Amino acid sequence: MSRQGLYQRRQRQGRQAVRAEQVLDQVRAVRTKLLRLGTRRLLHKIAPQPRVQGVARGCAALFTLLRQRHLLVPKKRRYTKTTDSHHRFHKHPNRIKDAPKPTAPNQRWVSDTTYLPTRQGPVCLSLIPDACSRRIVGHHVHASRHTTGCLAALDRVVRGAGPATNGLIHPSDRGSQYCSAAYQAALQAAGLRRCSMTDGYDGCQNALAERVNGILKDEFLFVLPDDLAQAAYWWTRPCVSAVMSVSACL
Repeated sequence: MSRQGLYQRRQRQGRQAVRAEQVLDQVRAVRTKLLRLGTRRLLHKIAPQPRVQGVARGCAALFTLLRQRHLLVPKKRRYTKTTDSHHRFHKHPNRIKDAPKPTAPNQRWVSDTTYLPTRQGPVCLSLIPDACSRRIVGHHVHASRHTTGCLAALDRVVRGAGPATNGLIHPSDRGSQYCSAAYQAALQAAGLRRCSMTDGYDGCQNALAERVNGILKDEFLFVLPDDLAQAAYWWTRPCVSAVMSVSACL
């Protein structure tokens, strides 16, 4: 290597180190509020910053930088099965497998139920996100996996999400709560006559709802709630409402 090439490489490495520190400053600023925010959504957050434009040119570059500085968020490997698909209720076909993606809000309301850990045992969280805006239009925290909790989340959607478009599809898994006669009757009363359910027991077909569940529990649930009341109060915190914009980059 020539002397000129050596000096140019050192200067280039110095500029890259300065730019990397600028990116890390932005990452630390974001993570003061969102401690466990993932790398892909970090890039979505820091990309509009003028100091960062042109520094981390892609997700792979940001992954490499955070890995070198030991700033990657470790993944949680826990998995709890919450779907009971072995029941006597009617199961609807999968209507969204080959359907086009929604182009406006209130065209597809996805639903799912997941467990929230507390010190007194797990409680259930029923979620209904909008597939286009990724906004959580209905939710309810309840003590057990009974259909009443899912009905409460659906009632909140019907009262607050605005008018549904013609042909709105309501996807869910094959859980007994969503296949039950009470839930299906509530859908019919609300004018939601197009239901869609996963084929078999593949949770990946309900990926949007599963992903929102993962974001909420892995990146926003920092402290273990004491009981059901505290878990329900967790939803009133401002940082939880940020999942609406954070999940938009999925």
